[in-house]
Amino acid sequence: MKIAIVGAGIIGVTTAWELACDGHDVAVFERRQAAAEESSFANAGVVAPGYVTPWAAPGMRRKVLRSLLSAHGAIKLRWPLHRRDLAFMRAWQKACRLETYLANRGRMQRLAFYSRQRLHGIVEGRELAYERSDGYLVLLRGTREQKLIQPGLDVLREAGAAFEVVDADAARRIEPGLAEGTALAGAIHLPQDEVGNCRQFALLLKREAEALGAQFHFGCDIAPLSAAHPRSLSLASGSESVAFDAIIVCAGLGAVPLLAPLGLQIPLAPVYGHSISAPIREPLNAPRSAVMDERFKVAISRQGQRVRVAGGAELGGEPGRIHPAALPTLFKVLQDWFPGGVNLSAGMQQWKGARPMLPDGPPIIGPSGVPGVWLNLGHGSSGWALSCGSARVLADLVAHREPEVDIDGLGMERLLRR
Repeated sequence: MKIAIVGAGIIGVTTAWELACDGHDVAVFERRQAAAEESSFANAGVVAPGYVTPWAAPGMRRKVLRSLLSAHGAIKLRWPLHRRDLAFMRAWQKACRLETYLANRGRMQRLAFYSRQRLHGIVEGRELAYERSDGYLVLLRGTREQKLIQPGLDVLREAGAAFEVVDADAARRIEPGLAEGTALAGAIHLPQDEVGNCRQFALLLKREAEALGAQFHFGCDIAPLSAAHPRSLSLASGSESVAFDAIIVCAGLGAVPLLAPLGLQIPLAPVYGHSISAPIREPLNAPRSAVMDERFKVAISRQGQRVRVAGGAELGGEPGRIHPAALPTLFKVLQDWFPGGVNLSAGMQQWKGARPMLPDGPPIIGPSGVPGVWLNLGHGSSGWALSCGSARVLADLVAHREPEVDIDGLGMERLLRR
């Protein structure tokens, strides 16, 4: 089949790879000048399937309110709030019901474990070398975190994740660079989880897809799809339309205007995350892999010769502006755990990325309901962790094959039931 993919983030690139592997004639169109320049650019890089769960969960409304009132809270509202942000919050609150949460958590974790398996298969099969390391350590500052984490441990057990609850001494043996002066009650060690540079992987896999014949076209702002000819693409600036056998939309937030003429209303909203990346000053004082500060929900990961500190969830605000209050928590957590390990005065990169999120959590993967138009959207903050599995599921559905993982509830019918 002659297939067009709109979007060349990690979701679009992995989808192009899987479809090219199946022998399709694949063309990818991206509005930016290179692959993985938006949500995939400078994220935390953590692949921890047991921690892939919906935002919408029982008790989250109270946690969000507490976070909004805290100077270092993980969740913030910024002005201006747009109508889509308010609609997202209303739908999110409805999805916090226990039954809905349990169903969505199961969907996301099944896909996440399958995706990690697919990721390992690709890396080993293609011998890809990129910045990555094994292991993930969730740091518990005090008895409060030890108590609050207990429901999370039950989730990990149910998901079949390999983990061990360790004391402070054991945690410091796993990550010797952890500062002695910061209180540490214990940690959760997940040895099978990992951290990797999402953008590097995307660029390497793009090259592999091109070797199979996939073509990537950059600087292409695609016009909204036509209801009369939904399997044709044209540029927003004006061009002749080109027909395809199938269109696969992996454009994140850009999917909303793209699909609007087809009568498809996808309730995506941008939930912004932030990161800082800086070169390592002293390797012994830097993380070996990745740690998560459970109190502040900030991840610190080693990516080659740099350390990346990422966290926060921000709804509203201006897309191109980093709010002055968004980064101090990242600097605080870095200083608490790895003081002196990073050179913040040389080559530090600050980043803000919009994570395209659906109110109830899981992505939408599969047919749109419009013949020939397919969706791979709404992975939120778990795009890297879900990408390889989502791409294989989509490719199987296009080929009318039964996917290897249970995909109940990942299609458009879930939105129609809301």
